[in-house]
Amino acid sequence: MAQKKRFSTLDISYIGLFILFLSLCAWIAIPSLPPFTLQSMAVLLCGALLGLRRGLLAILLYLLLGLLGLPLFSNFQSAPAVLAGPSGGFLIGFFFSAFFAALGARSGKEVPLLLGMLVGTLFSYVFGLLWFALVYAPGPGTAPWLSGLSICVLPFILPDLAKLYLAFLLVKRLRPIMERAWQR
Repeated sequence: MAQKKRFSTLDISYIGLFILFLSLCAWIAIPSLPPFTLQSMAVLLCGALLGLRRGLLAILLYLLLGLLGLPLFSNFQSAPAVLAGPSGGFLIGFFFSAFFAALGARSGKEVPLLLGMLVGTLFSYVFGLLWFALVYAPGPGTAPWLSGLSICVLPFILPDLAKLYLAFLLVKRLRPIMERAWQR
């Protein structure tokens, strides 16, 4: 019979630290047009550095804690209203961003890591765009997909590519350190 793999104290500590890191990155708003946070970078780091199980658990707990009322999201927001709001699809998409970043990081090579992070970011866009187009697009007679693209995606492509590249560089630097810690 296969034995269940449990989380070690180190695993739980890293998961907690990454939830805190996700929150801090959500609170850091870069003033620009449009303003953006470092939250999506933290999500990619979470998946790539913690791995699949730990990374997805950290994202899930982050979302659940915000849902329960802790002010973990951007602008110190929390509650179901944020998840049901215009950015709710992007928050759900974070789960898939972390998933693909973790898959890309498994090989330990740069190209799969970069591709995994890119695919994860695209999935976040897809969920965010679908959510916005189906729930929050302007009134009837408008093209919800075009509205969603112009409001939710296009203005964020360059900042998100910069955050993706920064996450990629940080993973290359931090992954060996974290792997050594898990081997102890």
